[in-house]
Amino acid sequence: MSLLTDKKILLGITGSIAAYKVADWVRALRREGCRVTVVMTDAACRFISPLTMAALSGNPVHTSMFAAEAPEKIPHISLAREHDLLVIAPASAQTIARLAHGLADNLLATITLASSGPVLVCPAMNSAMFQHPATQANLAAINSYGYVVIEPDCGKMACNEEGPGRLTEWENVRQAILTAFAPQDLAGEQVLITAGPTREPFDPVRFLSNPSTGKMGYALAAAAKQRGATVTLISGPASLSAPPGVRCIQVTSALEMRTHVLACLDAATIVVKAAAVSDFRPAETADHKIKKGQSELSLQLVANPDILKELGERKESATKFPLLVGFAAESRDHLKEGARKLKEKNLDLIVINDIGGTETGFGVGTNRVTLLDRNGAQEEVPLLSKEEVAHRIWDAVARLTDNR
Repeated sequence: MSLLTDKKILLGITGSIAAYKVADWVRALRREGCRVTVVMTDAACRFISPLTMAALSGNPVHTSMFAAEAPEKIPHISLAREHDLLVIAPASAQTIARLAHGLADNLLATITLASSGPVLVCPAMNSAMFQHPATQANLAAINSYGYVVIEPDCGKMACNEEGPGRLTEWENVRQAILTAFAPQDLAGEQVLITAGPTREPFDPVRFLSNPSTGKMGYALAAAAKQRGATVTLISGPASLSAPPGVRCIQVTSALEMRTHVLACLDAATIVVKAAAVSDFRPAETADHKIKKGQSELSLQLVANPDILKELGERKESATKFPLLVGFAAESRDHLKEGARKLKEKNLDLIVINDIGGTETGFGVGTNRVTLLDRNGAQEEVPLLSKEEVAHRIWDAVARLTDNR
């Protein structure tokens, strides 16, 4: 189940060559369980067929204010009222000017005026048009109305010129849609999150590590950003892209991670240690690749600093300290071990991860966790996507921040 299941999305398409890209957006929204209705301007119909959008959305496409529909319904009012969110993409310079000046001369413009819900605007046009003072003034105007403008990308245009004005990528729009539906209960919070594994080298090409992919930590970072927080993500080696709007610091080893966590600590109001930090590192790192001619290889290991425990100890003597959230990945006695770590490491909340099953833990897209907080409250979170689990964790954190 997706966070967007059953959300009703109204998609307004305007006259831009980028209109063809939005066809894939409709498919992506439907895969997430959204109900999608499409409105197209006359100019949009010249770039992509309404028949195509009807087939992809599974609903009739609306193009005229005066279409003969159910007589009891006024199209621009009913369409504005029957949807949870309006996304205008691609938004041409002409449409942005219409919205800025409150014109109501086509169906999409009148729907926008009548809409009381969130409105996302995704500009797409030639760079000179986008950078023109008139367009920038119009974008500032619609931003002042509460519309969310998703900045275009830079790159090569259909006209072979390069610069800002390319329609943004789908993932940026998806994150903006999730933000529109998320509670803003972390607004004003400075959130510091660690994610992914660490690598501890014993020669220039080999290292000790673990199977963590960082998916849970990155999902937490995205969800915190959606809920209004300013987010810094300190990530070990991972093949994931940082969520839009999240500051990401890349590290490799446990010692590097500790250095950056401590450097960012003073600015944080919430710290979430979701990284799978290596407990040990080689005592020495060879300066050349160790050859395999020998039949045995012995490595002397030394303990890495326990970053979470160190934070808990600092918290004990501090008059003011960030709310502290830890993770416990356990293969047995997970509740007992989690409760012990909550107390020993002086945490406000611990997320206990039973990694014994194939559907939870490292490298998969789902998780099942137990949340224990400092007040003794316990919550079992069923098997969900890591994106959904992240929001359940933030729900628990938000309850604790209310009583800070």
